[in-house]
Amino acid sequence: MRYLIIVLLCVFACAAEAGQRNFVFILVDDLGFGDLGYNGSTFYETPNVDALAASGMRFDQGYAACRVCSPSRASIMTGKATARHGITDWIGAAHGTRWDRDDPVLPAEYVHHLPQEEITIAEALRDAGYTTFFAGKWHLGEEGSWPEDHGFMINRGGWDKGSPAGGYFAPWVNPRLENGPDGELLTLRLANETASFIESNQDRPFLAYLSFYTVHGPIQTTKELWQKYRDKAEAMGLTGNAPRFKFDRRLAVRQVQDNPIYAGMVESMDTAVGIVMDKLKATGLDKNTVVIFTSDNGGVSSGDAFSTSLLPFRGGKGRQWEGGIHEPYIIHVPGMTASGTASDVPVIGMDFYPTMLELAGLPLMPDQHVDGVSVVPVLRGDKIPERDLFWHYPHYGNQGGEPSSMIRAGNWKLIYYHEDGRNELYDLTADVGEQSDVASVHPERTSALRKRLDQWLAETGAKFPQPDPRFTQEKFDAKIETLSTRRMQKLEMQHADFLKDSWTPGGKSEWWGSDVD
Repeated sequence: MRYLIIVLLCVFACAAEAGQRNFVFILVDDLGFGDLGYNGSTFYETPNVDALAASGMRFDQGYAACRVCSPSRASIMTGKATARHGITDWIGAAHGTRWDRDDPVLPAEYVHHLPQEEITIAEALRDAGYTTFFAGKWHLGEEGSWPEDHGFMINRGGWDKGSPAGGYFAPWVNPRLENGPDGELLTLRLANETASFIESNQDRPFLAYLSFYTVHGPIQTTKELWQKYRDKAEAMGLTGNAPRFKFDRRLAVRQVQDNPIYAGMVESMDTAVGIVMDKLKATGLDKNTVVIFTSDNGGVSSGDAFSTSLLPFRGGKGRQWEGGIHEPYIIHVPGMTASGTASDVPVIGMDFYPTMLELAGLPLMPDQHVDGVSVVPVLRGDKIPERDLFWHYPHYGNQGGEPSSMIRAGNWKLIYYHEDGRNELYDLTADVGEQSDVASVHPERTSALRKRLDQWLAETGAKFPQPDPRFTQEKFDAKIETLSTRRMQKLEMQHADFLKDSWTPGGKSEWWGSDVD
Protein backbone atom coordinates (compact mmCIF):
# COMPACT_ATOMS: atom_id res chain seq x y z
CA MET A 1 0.00 0.00 0.00
CA ARG A 2 2.80 2.36 0.91
CA TYR A 3 4.52 1.58 -2.41
CA LEU A 4 1.31 2.37 -4.31
CA ILE A 5 0.97 5.71 -2.52
CA ILE A 6 4.56 6.61 -3.39
CA VAL A 7 3.98 5.69 -7.03
CA LEU A 8 0.80 7.78 -7.18
CA LEU A 9 2.55 10.75 -5.59
CA CYS A 10 5.31 10.48 -8.20
CA VAL A 11 2.75 10.36 -10.99
CA PHE A 12 0.96 13.44 -9.69
CA ALA A 13 4.25 15.27 -9.16
CA CYS A 14 5.38 14.49 -12.71
CA ALA A 15 2.02 15.64 -14.06
CA ALA A 16 2.25 18.88 -12.12
CA GLU A 17 5.76 19.51 -13.40
CA ALA A 18 4.75 18.74 -16.99
CA GLY A 19 1.67 20.91 -16.58
CA GLN A 20 3.88 23.97 -16.22
CA ARG A 21 4.95 23.68 -19.81
CA ASN A 22 3.80 26.60 -21.93
CA PHE A 23 2.71 26.25 -25.55
CA VAL A 24 3.38 28.47 -28.54
CA PHE A 25 1.49 27.16 -31.57
CA ILE A 26 2.45 28.83 -34.86
CA LEU A 27 0.13 28.21 -37.81
CA VAL A 28 0.99 29.72 -41.18
CA ASP A 29 -1.72 30.07 -43.81
CA ASP A 30 -1.06 28.42 -47.19
CA LEU A 31 2.61 27.68 -46.50
CA GLY A 32 3.88 24.75 -48.55
CA PHE A 33 6.30 22.02 -47.43
CA GLY A 34 8.91 23.23 -49.90
CA ASP A 35 8.60 26.93 -49.03
CA LEU A 36 11.24 26.69 -46.29
CA GLY A 37 15.00 26.54 -46.41
CA TYR A 38 15.25 23.45 -44.24
CA ASN A 39 13.01 21.65 -46.73
CA GLY A 40 15.17 22.56 -49.69
CA SER A 41 14.10 25.99 -50.93
CA THR A 42 17.03 27.94 -52.31
CA PHE A 43 15.00 31.02 -53.23
CA TYR A 44 13.04 31.81 -50.05
CA GLU A 45 15.02 32.71 -46.92
CA THR A 46 13.73 31.35 -43.60
CA PRO A 47 16.60 31.28 -41.06
CA ASN A 48 14.35 31.48 -37.98
CA VAL A 49 12.09 28.60 -38.99
CA ASP A 50 15.14 26.63 -40.08
CA ALA A 51 16.66 27.19 -36.61
CA LEU A 52 13.44 26.00 -34.98
CA ALA A 53 13.50 22.84 -37.09
CA ALA A 54 17.13 22.29 -36.10
CA SER A 55 16.33 22.71 -32.40
CA GLY A 56 13.52 20.16 -32.21
CA MET A 57 11.94 17.36 -34.17
CA ARG A 58 10.69 17.79 -37.70
CA PHE A 59 8.16 15.31 -39.05
CA ASP A 60 9.01 14.82 -42.70
CA GLN A 61 5.74 12.94 -43.24
CA GLY A 62 3.55 15.60 -41.63
CA TYR A 63 0.09 16.25 -43.08
CA ALA A 64 -2.69 18.79 -42.83
CA ALA A 65 -6.17 17.44 -42.17
CA CYS A 66 -7.44 19.01 -45.40
CA ARG A 67 -6.21 20.65 -48.56
CA VAL A 68 -7.92 23.98 -47.69
CA CYS A 69 -7.94 26.14 -44.58
CA SER A 70 -11.11 26.10 -42.44
CA PRO A 71 -11.40 22.29 -42.25
CA SER A 72 -7.75 21.91 -41.24
CA ARG A 73 -8.09 24.61 -38.59
CA ALA A 74 -11.19 22.96 -37.15
CA SER A 75 -9.37 19.62 -37.00
CA ILE A 76 -6.47 21.13 -35.07
CA MET A 77 -8.95 22.70 -32.65
CA THR A 78 -11.06 19.56 -32.14
CA GLY A 79 -8.82 16.55 -32.81
CA LYS A 80 -11.43 15.30 -35.26
CA ALA A 81 -11.29 14.59 -38.98
CA THR A 82 -13.10 16.96 -41.30
CA ALA A 83 -15.78 14.43 -42.26
CA ARG A 84 -16.59 13.96 -38.58
CA HIS A 85 -16.89 17.62 -37.49
CA GLY A 86 -18.53 18.55 -40.78
CA ILE A 87 -16.45 21.56 -41.87
CA THR A 88 -15.21 20.08 -45.12
CA ASP A 89 -14.62 23.28 -47.12
CA TRP A 90 -13.39 26.79 -46.38
CA ILE A 91 -16.23 28.65 -44.74
CA GLY A 92 -17.95 30.81 -47.32
CA ALA A 93 -17.34 28.50 -50.28
CA ALA A 94 -20.24 27.84 -52.63
CA HIS A 95 -21.98 24.48 -52.32
CA GLY A 96 -24.92 22.68 -53.89
CA THR A 97 -26.54 24.59 -56.74
CA ARG A 98 -24.67 27.73 -55.64
CA TRP A 99 -21.67 26.17 -57.37
CA ASP A 100 -22.04 27.21 -61.00
CA ARG A 101 -18.81 26.53 -62.88
CA ASP A 102 -19.86 23.87 -65.39
CA ASP A 103 -18.57 20.90 -63.39
CA PRO A 104 -20.03 17.36 -63.29
CA VAL A 105 -21.15 17.32 -59.64
CA LEU A 106 -22.55 19.69 -57.03
CA PRO A 107 -20.24 20.17 -54.02
CA ALA A 108 -21.57 18.68 -50.79
CA GLU A 109 -23.16 20.75 -48.01
CA TYR A 110 -20.90 21.50 -45.05
CA VAL A 111 -20.98 22.99 -41.54
CA HIS A 112 -20.38 26.77 -41.51
CA HIS A 113 -19.05 27.33 -37.98
CA LEU A 114 -17.09 25.46 -35.35
CA PRO A 115 -19.76 23.57 -33.38
CA GLN A 116 -20.19 24.82 -29.82
CA GLU A 117 -20.45 21.28 -28.49
CA GLU A 118 -16.83 20.59 -29.45
CA ILE A 119 -14.30 20.96 -26.64
CA THR A 120 -11.42 22.75 -28.31
CA ILE A 121 -7.80 22.37 -27.27
CA ALA A 122 -7.99 25.97 -26.03
CA GLU A 123 -10.96 25.11 -23.79
CA ALA A 124 -9.22 22.01 -22.46
CA LEU A 125 -6.10 23.98 -21.52
CA ARG A 126 -8.06 26.96 -20.19
CA ASP A 127 -10.07 24.70 -17.91
CA ALA A 128 -6.80 23.24 -16.63
CA GLY A 129 -5.56 26.68 -15.57
CA TYR A 130 -3.84 27.91 -18.72
CA THR A 131 -4.15 31.48 -19.96
CA THR A 132 -5.14 31.21 -23.61
CA PHE A 133 -4.27 33.77 -26.28
CA PHE A 134 -5.10 33.91 -29.99
CA ALA A 135 -3.65 36.19 -32.66
CA GLY A 136 -4.42 36.23 -36.36
CA LYS A 137 -6.62 34.29 -38.73
CA TRP A 138 -9.60 32.34 -37.33
CA HIS A 139 -12.04 31.68 -40.23
CA LEU A 140 -14.17 29.24 -38.24
CA GLY A 141 -17.47 31.08 -38.20
CA GLU A 142 -19.13 34.46 -37.91
CA GLU A 143 -19.55 36.51 -34.72
CA GLY A 144 -20.64 34.16 -31.97
CA SER A 145 -18.13 31.60 -33.20
CA TRP A 146 -14.91 33.60 -32.85
CA PRO A 147 -11.85 32.62 -30.77
CA GLU A 148 -13.30 34.04 -27.56
CA ASP A 149 -16.32 31.78 -28.04
CA HIS A 150 -14.17 28.66 -28.18
CA GLY A 151 -11.79 28.91 -25.26
CA PHE A 152 -9.43 31.78 -26.00
CA MET A 153 -9.37 34.38 -23.24
CA ILE A 154 -7.64 36.99 -25.42
CA ASN A 155 -8.23 37.53 -29.14
CA ARG A 156 -6.12 39.76 -31.33
CA GLY A 157 -7.36 39.80 -34.91
CA GLY A 158 -9.40 36.62 -35.16
CA TRP A 159 -12.79 36.89 -36.85
CA ASP A 160 -14.73 35.35 -39.72
CA LYS A 161 -12.58 36.58 -42.61
CA GLY A 162 -10.04 34.23 -44.15
CA SER A 163 -7.83 36.90 -45.69
CA PRO A 164 -6.79 40.33 -44.42
CA ALA A 165 -9.59 42.75 -45.26
CA GLY A 166 -7.92 45.94 -46.39
CA GLY A 167 -4.62 44.21 -47.12
CA TYR A 168 -1.50 43.51 -45.10
CA PHE A 169 -0.47 47.09 -44.36
CA ALA A 170 -2.29 49.36 -41.91
CA PRO A 171 -4.86 50.70 -41.89
CA TRP A 172 -6.44 47.27 -42.17
CA VAL A 173 -10.07 46.37 -41.63
CA ASN A 174 -10.35 44.12 -38.58
CA PRO A 175 -12.88 44.55 -35.73
CA ARG A 176 -10.69 42.51 -33.35
CA LEU A 177 -7.43 44.39 -33.90
CA GLU A 178 -6.78 48.09 -33.51
CA ASN A 179 -5.01 49.77 -36.40
CA GLY A 180 -1.36 50.55 -35.99
CA PRO A 181 0.47 53.41 -37.70
CA ASP A 182 -0.04 53.61 -41.45
CA GLY A 183 2.13 51.07 -43.22
CA GLU A 184 2.50 48.68 -40.27
CA LEU A 185 2.74 45.10 -41.51
CA LEU A 186 0.01 42.87 -40.11
CA THR A 187 2.36 39.88 -39.92
CA LEU A 188 4.80 41.69 -37.64
CA ARG A 189 2.00 43.24 -35.61
CA LEU A 190 0.59 39.80 -34.79
CA ALA A 191 4.06 38.60 -33.75
CA ASN A 192 4.53 41.63 -31.52
CA GLU A 193 1.10 41.09 -29.94
CA THR A 194 2.13 37.50 -29.20
CA ALA A 195 5.50 38.58 -27.79
CA SER A 196 3.75 41.14 -25.57
CA PHE A 197 1.41 38.45 -24.27
CA ILE A 198 4.37 36.20 -23.45
CA GLU A 199 6.09 39.06 -21.64
CA SER A 200 3.00 39.65 -19.50
CA ASN A 201 2.38 35.99 -18.61
CA GLN A 202 5.71 34.71 -17.39
CA ASP A 203 4.39 33.44 -14.07
CA ARG A 204 1.52 31.26 -15.28
CA PRO A 205 1.17 28.49 -17.87
CA PHE A 206 -0.13 29.72 -21.22
CA LEU A 207 -1.15 28.78 -24.72
CA ALA A 208 -0.17 31.40 -27.30
CA TYR A 209 -1.74 30.50 -30.64
CA LEU A 210 -0.22 32.62 -33.42
CA SER A 211 -2.21 32.05 -36.59
CA PHE A 212 -0.76 34.16 -39.39
CA TYR A 213 -2.92 35.48 -42.22
CA THR A 214 0.20 35.36 -44.35
CA VAL A 215 1.15 33.85 -46.78
CA HIS A 216 -2.46 33.76 -47.97
CA GLY A 217 -3.38 36.14 -50.78
CA PRO A 218 -3.43 38.92 -51.59
CA ILE A 219 0.31 38.58 -52.00
CA GLN A 220 1.86 41.89 -50.91
CA THR A 221 5.28 42.98 -49.71
CA THR A 222 7.46 46.04 -49.40
CA LYS A 223 9.35 47.54 -52.29
CA GLU A 224 12.63 46.72 -50.53
CA LEU A 225 11.84 43.03 -50.17
CA TRP A 226 10.47 42.82 -53.72
CA GLN A 227 13.72 44.35 -54.98
CA LYS A 228 15.83 41.98 -52.90
CA TYR A 229 14.21 38.90 -54.34
CA ARG A 230 13.88 40.33 -57.82
CA ASP A 231 17.67 40.80 -57.80
CA LYS A 232 18.18 37.36 -56.29
CA ALA A 233 16.10 35.79 -59.06
CA GLU A 234 18.26 37.56 -61.64
CA ALA A 235 21.45 36.34 -59.94
CA MET A 236 20.07 32.79 -59.99
CA GLY A 237 19.23 33.05 -63.70
CA LEU A 238 15.47 32.94 -63.12
CA THR A 239 14.36 36.14 -64.84
CA GLY A 240 14.07 34.77 -68.36
CA ASN A 241 10.92 33.85 -70.25
CA ALA A 242 11.16 30.08 -69.73
CA PRO A 243 7.73 28.55 -68.97
CA ARG A 244 6.77 28.81 -65.32
CA PHE A 245 3.52 26.86 -65.55
CA LYS A 246 2.31 23.42 -66.52
CA PHE A 247 -1.33 22.58 -67.15
CA ASP A 248 -2.41 19.68 -64.95
CA ARG A 249 -5.97 18.41 -65.56
CA ARG A 250 -8.04 21.44 -64.53
CA LEU A 251 -5.69 24.40 -64.08
CA ALA A 252 -2.16 25.70 -64.53
CA VAL A 253 0.35 24.81 -61.81
CA ARG A 254 3.51 26.78 -61.02
CA GLN A 255 6.75 24.86 -61.56
CA VAL A 256 9.40 27.25 -60.24
CA GLN A 257 10.01 29.37 -57.14
CA ASP A 258 10.87 32.84 -58.39
CA ASN A 259 7.99 35.11 -57.33
CA PRO A 260 9.65 38.09 -55.58
CA ILE A 261 6.41 39.31 -53.99
CA TYR A 262 5.70 35.95 -52.38
CA ALA A 263 9.35 35.58 -51.34
CA GLY A 264 9.08 38.88 -49.48
CA MET A 265 6.00 37.60 -47.65
CA VAL A 266 7.80 34.41 -46.66
CA GLU A 267 10.72 36.40 -45.28
CA SER A 268 8.37 38.64 -43.27
CA MET A 269 6.71 35.55 -41.81
CA ASP A 270 10.11 34.21 -40.83
CA THR A 271 11.05 37.53 -39.24
CA ALA A 272 7.82 37.38 -37.24
CA VAL A 273 8.67 33.88 -36.00
CA GLY A 274 12.04 35.27 -34.90
CA ILE A 275 10.32 37.98 -32.84
CA VAL A 276 8.42 35.36 -30.85
CA MET A 277 11.40 33.05 -30.43
CA ASP A 278 13.58 35.96 -29.27
CA LYS A 279 10.99 36.89 -26.64
CA LEU A 280 10.92 33.34 -25.31
CA LYS A 281 14.70 33.39 -24.99
CA ALA A 282 14.80 36.88 -23.43
CA THR A 283 12.31 35.85 -20.74
CA GLY A 284 13.92 32.47 -20.11
CA LEU A 285 10.68 30.76 -21.11
CA ASP A 286 12.40 28.92 -23.93
CA LYS A 287 13.42 26.36 -21.31
CA ASN A 288 9.84 25.21 -20.63
CA THR A 289 7.83 26.24 -23.69
CA VAL A 290 6.75 23.77 -26.34
CA VAL A 291 6.87 25.37 -29.79
CA ILE A 292 4.84 23.89 -32.64
CA PHE A 293 5.06 25.10 -36.24
CA THR A 294 2.89 23.98 -39.14
CA SER A 295 0.60 25.06 -41.98
CA ASP A 296 -3.08 24.51 -42.72
CA ASN A 297 -2.69 23.25 -46.30
CA GLY A 298 -0.30 23.19 -49.21
CA GLY A 299 1.23 26.20 -50.89
CA VAL A 300 -0.65 28.08 -53.59
CA SER A 301 0.85 26.65 -56.75
CA SER A 302 -2.44 26.87 -58.64
CA GLY A 303 -5.40 29.22 -58.43
CA ASP A 304 -5.56 32.34 -56.28
CA ALA A 305 -2.15 34.00 -56.75
CA PHE A 306 -0.29 31.02 -58.30
CA SER A 307 2.49 31.98 -55.87
CA THR A 308 4.87 29.06 -55.42
CA SER A 309 6.01 25.64 -56.56
CA LEU A 310 5.90 22.53 -54.36
CA LEU A 311 7.98 20.26 -56.58
CA PRO A 312 8.79 17.41 -56.35
CA PHE A 313 5.26 17.10 -54.93
CA ARG A 314 2.41 17.32 -57.39
CA GLY A 315 -0.14 20.09 -57.08
CA GLY A 316 -0.64 22.37 -54.11
CA LYS A 317 -3.43 23.95 -52.08
CA GLY A 318 -6.87 22.61 -52.97
CA ARG A 319 -5.50 19.63 -54.89
CA GLN A 320 -5.64 15.97 -53.97
CA TRP A 321 -1.96 15.20 -54.38
CA GLU A 322 0.86 15.57 -51.87
CA GLY A 323 1.44 19.25 -52.65
CA GLY A 324 -1.97 20.02 -51.20
CA ILE A 325 -1.64 18.22 -47.86
CA HIS A 326 2.05 17.51 -47.11
CA GLU A 327 3.12 20.17 -44.62
CA PRO A 328 5.97 21.53 -42.52
CA TYR A 329 5.40 19.96 -39.11
CA ILE A 330 7.82 20.85 -36.30
CA ILE A 331 7.57 20.18 -32.56
CA HIS A 332 10.20 21.43 -30.12
CA VAL A 333 9.93 20.22 -26.52
CA PRO A 334 12.78 21.49 -24.30
CA GLY A 335 14.46 18.62 -22.54
CA MET A 336 12.73 16.00 -24.66
CA THR A 337 13.39 16.49 -28.37
CA ALA A 338 17.02 16.15 -29.38
CA SER A 339 18.27 18.92 -31.63
CA GLY A 340 18.07 18.27 -35.33
CA THR A 341 16.05 15.07 -35.18
CA ALA A 342 13.73 14.02 -37.97
CA SER A 343 10.95 11.46 -38.05
CA ASP A 344 9.40 9.60 -40.96
CA VAL A 345 6.34 8.61 -38.92
CA PRO A 346 3.21 9.85 -40.77
CA VAL A 347 1.38 12.38 -38.57
CA ILE A 348 -1.59 14.66 -39.17
CA GLY A 349 -3.23 17.83 -37.83
CA MET A 350 -5.57 15.99 -35.44
CA ASP A 351 -2.53 14.67 -33.54
CA PHE A 352 -1.67 18.06 -32.04
CA TYR A 353 -4.59 17.95 -29.59
CA PRO A 354 -3.70 14.74 -27.68
CA THR A 355 0.02 15.52 -27.98
CA MET A 356 -0.45 18.87 -26.24
CA LEU A 357 -2.61 17.33 -23.53
CA GLU A 358 0.03 14.73 -22.75
CA LEU A 359 2.82 17.30 -22.76
CA ALA A 360 0.74 19.39 -20.34
CA GLY A 361 0.41 16.42 -18.03
CA LEU A 362 -3.35 16.30 -18.53
CA PRO A 363 -5.57 13.27 -19.09
CA LEU A 364 -6.27 12.42 -22.70
CA MET A 365 -9.82 12.94 -24.02
CA PRO A 366 -10.25 10.16 -26.59
CA ASP A 367 -13.96 10.85 -27.09
CA GLN A 368 -13.00 14.36 -28.24
CA HIS A 369 -9.75 13.87 -30.19
CA VAL A 370 -11.08 10.63 -31.65
CA ASP A 371 -9.07 10.93 -34.89
CA GLY A 372 -5.77 12.03 -33.35
CA VAL A 373 -3.05 10.22 -31.43
CA SER A 374 -0.36 11.60 -29.16
CA VAL A 375 3.05 11.62 -30.81
CA VAL A 376 4.88 12.09 -27.51
CA PRO A 377 6.40 8.58 -27.82
CA VAL A 378 7.95 9.65 -31.13
CA LEU A 379 9.26 12.84 -29.55
CA ARG A 380 10.96 10.64 -26.95
CA GLY A 381 12.53 8.44 -29.62
CA ASP A 382 10.01 5.61 -29.47
CA LYS A 383 7.23 4.53 -31.84
CA ILE A 384 3.48 4.71 -32.19
CA PRO A 385 1.35 1.97 -33.77
CA GLU A 386 1.05 2.12 -37.55
CA ARG A 387 -2.29 3.47 -38.77
CA ASP A 388 -4.08 4.64 -41.88
CA LEU A 389 -4.55 8.35 -42.57
CA PHE A 390 -7.71 9.63 -44.27
CA TRP A 391 -8.94 12.78 -46.04
CA HIS A 392 -12.33 13.78 -47.42
CA TYR A 393 -12.92 16.81 -49.66
CA PRO A 394 -16.24 16.57 -51.57
CA HIS A 395 -15.72 19.98 -53.23
CA TYR A 396 -13.95 21.70 -56.12
CA GLY A 397 -12.42 24.85 -54.68
CA ASN A 398 -10.44 27.49 -56.56
CA GLN A 399 -7.22 25.66 -57.33
CA GLY A 400 -8.30 22.96 -59.79
CA GLY A 401 -8.68 20.10 -57.34
CA GLU A 402 -11.32 17.43 -57.89
CA PRO A 403 -13.86 16.16 -55.30
CA SER A 404 -12.20 13.12 -53.78
CA SER A 405 -11.42 11.10 -50.68
CA MET A 406 -8.08 9.55 -49.85
CA ILE A 407 -6.36 6.97 -47.71
CA ARG A 408 -2.66 6.58 -46.98
CA ALA A 409 -1.66 3.13 -45.72
CA GLY A 410 2.06 2.71 -45.29
CA ASN A 411 3.63 4.06 -48.46
CA TRP A 412 0.48 3.52 -50.53
CA LYS A 413 -2.00 6.28 -51.26
CA LEU A 414 -5.37 5.72 -52.88
CA ILE A 415 -7.49 8.57 -54.25
CA TYR A 416 -11.19 7.95 -54.90
CA TYR A 417 -12.89 10.46 -57.24
CA HIS A 418 -16.51 11.36 -56.60
CA GLU A 419 -17.22 12.54 -60.15
CA ASP A 420 -16.96 9.12 -61.77
CA GLY A 421 -15.99 6.62 -59.04
CA ARG A 422 -12.52 5.92 -60.38
CA ASN A 423 -9.50 5.13 -58.18
CA GLU A 424 -5.86 6.16 -58.45
CA LEU A 425 -3.11 4.35 -56.55
CA TYR A 426 0.38 5.70 -55.93
CA ASP A 427 3.48 4.26 -54.27
CA LEU A 428 4.81 7.33 -52.47
CA THR A 429 8.22 5.76 -51.90
CA ALA A 430 8.90 5.09 -55.57
CA ASP A 431 6.79 7.94 -56.95
CA VAL A 432 6.81 10.96 -54.66
CA GLY A 433 5.48 13.13 -57.51
CA GLU A 434 2.43 10.88 -58.04
CA GLN A 435 2.98 10.58 -61.77
CA SER A 436 2.34 6.86 -62.17
CA ASP A 437 -1.12 5.58 -61.29
CA VAL A 438 -0.66 1.86 -60.56
CA ALA A 439 -4.26 0.99 -59.65
CA SER A 440 -4.56 -1.35 -62.62
CA VAL A 441 -1.24 -3.02 -61.73
CA HIS A 442 -2.34 -3.73 -58.15
CA PRO A 443 -6.08 -4.41 -58.34
CA GLU A 444 -6.25 -6.38 -55.08
CA ARG A 445 -4.46 -3.66 -53.11
CA THR A 446 -6.66 -1.02 -54.74
CA SER A 447 -9.80 -2.93 -53.80
CA ALA A 448 -8.67 -3.46 -50.20
CA LEU A 449 -7.74 0.20 -49.68
CA ARG A 450 -10.99 1.35 -51.25
CA LYS A 451 -12.92 -0.90 -48.86
CA ARG A 452 -11.09 0.60 -45.85
CA LEU A 453 -11.75 4.10 -47.16
CA ASP A 454 -15.45 3.38 -47.66
CA GLN A 455 -15.70 2.02 -44.11
CA TRP A 456 -14.10 5.17 -42.72
CA LEU A 457 -16.40 7.44 -44.73
CA ALA A 458 -19.43 5.57 -43.39
CA GLU A 459 -18.12 5.68 -39.82
CA THR A 460 -17.55 9.44 -39.91
CA GLY A 461 -20.89 10.28 -41.52
CA ALA A 462 -19.26 11.84 -44.56
CA LYS A 463 -21.41 13.83 -47.00
CA PHE A 464 -20.97 13.43 -50.75
CA PRO A 465 -21.40 15.47 -53.94
CA GLN A 466 -24.41 14.85 -56.16
CA PRO A 467 -24.63 14.91 -59.97
CA ASP A 468 -25.35 18.35 -61.41
CA PRO A 469 -28.32 18.08 -63.80
CA ARG A 470 -27.15 21.27 -65.50
CA PHE A 471 -23.84 19.74 -66.58
CA THR A 472 -22.92 19.46 -70.25
CA GLN A 473 -19.66 18.03 -71.54
CA GLU A 474 -19.46 20.72 -74.20
CA LYS A 475 -19.33 23.58 -71.69
CA PHE A 476 -16.83 21.71 -69.55
CA ASP A 477 -14.52 21.06 -72.53
CA ALA A 478 -14.75 24.71 -73.59
CA LYS A 479 -13.78 25.82 -70.08
CA ILE A 480 -10.73 23.54 -70.02
CA GLU A 481 -9.70 24.75 -73.47
CA THR A 482 -9.77 28.38 -72.30
CA LEU A 483 -7.89 27.65 -69.08
CA SER A 484 -5.19 25.66 -70.85
CA THR A 485 -4.54 28.26 -73.57
CA ARG A 486 -5.46 31.92 -73.06
CA ARG A 487 -5.34 31.73 -69.26
CA MET A 488 -1.95 30.02 -69.35
CA GLN A 489 -0.55 32.67 -71.69
CA LYS A 490 -1.80 35.47 -69.45
CA LEU A 491 -0.24 33.86 -66.39
CA GLU A 492 3.12 33.46 -68.08
CA MET A 493 3.22 37.14 -69.04
CA GLN A 494 2.03 38.36 -65.64
CA HIS A 495 4.58 36.38 -63.66
CA ALA A 496 7.43 37.29 -66.01
CA ASP A 497 6.48 40.94 -65.43
CA PHE A 498 6.95 40.54 -61.65
CA LEU A 499 10.69 40.21 -62.31
CA LYS A 500 11.09 43.26 -64.52
CA ASP A 501 13.16 45.95 -62.83
CA SER A 502 10.52 48.56 -63.67
CA TRP A 503 7.59 46.59 -62.23
CA THR A 504 5.22 48.23 -59.74
CA PRO A 505 2.07 46.75 -58.16
CA GLY A 506 -0.67 47.85 -60.50
CA GLY A 507 0.81 51.31 -60.87
CA LYS A 508 0.37 52.04 -57.16
CA SER A 509 3.23 54.22 -55.97
CA GLU A 510 2.88 53.33 -52.29
CA TRP A 511 3.30 49.55 -52.63
CA TRP A 512 0.00 48.47 -51.09
CA GLY A 513 0.31 51.11 -48.40
CA SER A 514 3.74 50.03 -47.14
CA ASP A 515 5.67 52.94 -48.66
CA VAL A 516 4.88 55.65 -46.12
CA ASP A 517 6.98 58.16 -44.20
